[in-house]
Amino acid sequence: MNGEIKILDCTLRDGGQCLEDIEMNGIHIQLFQEEERMKIASSLRDSKIEIIELGCIEESKQNKEGFAIYQSVQELSRLIPIRKDKKQMFVGLYTGPDTDIGKIPNHSPGLVDGIRVILRYSELEKSLTYCRELAKKGYKVFVQPMLTMRYSDYELMKVIDAANEMGAYALYFVDSFGYMNVKDIERLSEFYAKRLNSNIFIGFHAHNNMNRAFENVKYFIDHFTERKKLVDSCVYGMGQGAGNLQTEILVHYMNEHHGTEYQFNNILEICDLLEKYRPYEMATWGYSPVRMIPAIHKAAYKYASAMKWRHGMSLVEIHKVLSCMPEAWKHRYTAENLDKLLKDQ
Repeated sequence: MNGEIKILDCTLRDGGQCLEDIEMNGIHIQLFQEEERMKIASSLRDSKIEIIELGCIEESKQNKEGFAIYQSVQELSRLIPIRKDKKQMFVGLYTGPDTDIGKIPNHSPGLVDGIRVILRYSELEKSLTYCRELAKKGYKVFVQPMLTMRYSDYELMKVIDAANEMGAYALYFVDSFGYMNVKDIERLSEFYAKRLNSNIFIGFHAHNNMNRAFENVKYFIDHFTERKKLVDSCVYGMGQGAGNLQTEILVHYMNEHHGTEYQFNNILEICDLLEKYRPYEMATWGYSPVRMIPAIHKAAYKYASAMKWRHGMSLVEIHKVLSCMPEAWKHRYTAENLDKLLKDQ
């Protein structure tokens, strides 16, 4: 019997972080309005997508709701539309183990069903402990080892053991910089399938820096069919950097080849709504050479974005700088590292 396949749409969360990245690069762009966030959430509900991510949770002195970033689980949960299907889930995301766990309430009706946590590689044990505590509070926990290709087999085993022990809802592998290929998908899928409890979903979050997201996701869906699998996508591909697999492409494929009944028109409504967020090339997500070059060098896309939009550098210049980047700096963008790189040129 085939394993279950679910879609998790992260348009609001990843799209919101995309808008935040654009603003941080000094480009003024329209932000999500409250009624638009509500419309996206309700249209996704009506599309029958199984899991809908409503945004990020991050304590901040600023109001970041225009980026779909909220101060608390309670604030995020106000975006949950009226439920029509009890099986449909709504979730939020923490970008790391920063919010005091004592401030997070135990799960109760009216709050999001689940929480995703991006594991911080430099604080792996702290991140895993954070996930365990959220599971104890009654949330379905989605464990996200960002830039999974960075992890050794030993480190992945530590993450898998923790996911098994806490009874996580899903454990992902994440193509943060968009350079994974089918062989990487096969290797990680096999590694997880042999070691992860069969009741835990194997999740895949793809990025489109080299236009491989659909190819990689299609392989992931169509192989290892005995496993429960979870695929992330965003309407219009809206997301950080080059963005993600497009929900509209994934939904069409699943309906045509896997007998699902996702409501395609509801997704197209969101596509129309998001059109206005792409007014200029510099302010868009999606494929571009600026986002492809760092993927070639297996480096954070933010280096290339900053060199292009802040410093006005050519693609050849960006390629040259990234070619000389120390390996230890590639995994995490900092303005200080970029300044040092540019001074050495």
